[in-house]
Amino acid sequence: MASDRTRRSVLYLRGLAAEALAGIVRRPGRSALAALGTVLGVGASVAVLGLTSTANGQISKTFDELTATTVVVTDAGDGRAHNQDNPARVSFPADADHKIAGLNGAVAGGVFWTVPLAHPVIGASPVVGATSAANASDLPVYAASAGLLTAAGPLLRSGSLFNAFHDERGERVAVLGADAATRLGISQVVNRPAVFINGTAFTVVGIVEDTARVPELLLGVILPRGTAERLYPAPDPAVSPAQMVIETQMGAAQLIARQTPVALRPDNPQFLRAEPPPDPRTMRDSVKTDGSALFLLLAAICLVIGAAGIAGTTLVATWERVGEIGLRRALGARRRHVTAQFLTEAAALGALGGVIGTALGVATVVLVAVVNQWTAVLDPMTVLPAPLVGAATGLLAGCYPALRAATVNPVEALRR
Repeated sequence: MASDRTRRSVLYLRGLAAEALAGIVRRPGRSALAALGTVLGVGASVAVLGLTSTANGQISKTFDELTATTVVVTDAGDGRAHNQDNPARVSFPADADHKIAGLNGAVAGGVFWTVPLAHPVIGASPVVGATSAANASDLPVYAASAGLLTAAGPLLRSGSLFNAFHDERGERVAVLGADAATRLGISQVVNRPAVFINGTAFTVVGIVEDTARVPELLLGVILPRGTAERLYPAPDPAVSPAQMVIETQMGAAQLIARQTPVALRPDNPQFLRAEPPPDPRTMRDSVKTDGSALFLLLAAICLVIGAAGIAGTTLVATWERVGEIGLRRALGARRRHVTAQFLTEAAALGALGGVIGTALGVATVVLVAVVNQWTAVLDPMTVLPAPLVGAATGLLAGCYPALRAATVNPVEALRR
């Protein structure tokens, strides 16, 4: 007696693609909602990584142009520099600006310190009460040489800077930082306003809007070094030592840092401690590493959110299509066929979302770069695999819904 053999159903690749396409097209709203998660995830990943690369390029440029051209020298004399030639007990000689300007590779440099005032009374009027609106006694007062203002790279709002003439003669003039001018209610210097420090008037000759270096100057009142040395005590090296900021040509900072102590104090170079800028390559690489790690984490979170969206939408679709799944099973479809169909749909939606998300991410990076006048940086290893990442995300997200669909009992499904 011949045994009956039942021919098992076969699902070919062409048929699988057709069924998956039909499932996607049949419910365009649901398909678009499922793909939206991948669009957002992949798009955010490409945009975040592209913007990270672009921002790192701007960071590198900033380090190269500013940080690598600044040398800071600190008074380390602990008051031992006091002598007949330097009565202010500051280790920097009076002609420090001139000596620094003579070094090959130095652009400008100058000395500054915070003037120690025990009980300061500062205002725009000679009579300033403790509760007066014009009282700004908590403003810092800085002593600065003319070279310091040049090295700081100031942007003037009004007036001009004091110069070596004011410094040498101890003229009672002042330059205000933008914040200090606002608090004192001084916006212009056309009428030569004055600021009063403990009753002593200083004519305001200029207001600084911004600086490339020494940003703390924007917060206070800046007096010529010679004027501060005549009127006020010397700074305490242990509390607030005097410093010199030097602007150098590109690549000369390390050399200037080595030469400065000897050039300024050949008798006691140990009184000055030069701090060259850190290696810009090391700092740049450190910032790039930290920034890339952070944004890679954000990109991964975006992809996880996208995968969760696909999984949720696909799972809901599975319960909506229980009747269809039961009919297919009743007509001979095997569990692996149902699994393959749902996985193919999820992968196709992920790939479609990946393509759209990649395009949106690239457009975002280019747009941001154009608006900020940056150079857009897009790594091909980030952009080209993005659609494949979307497909893989969709495939992984569809695993659980596909397995649930494969376990549907055809008899119970047909009863619904």
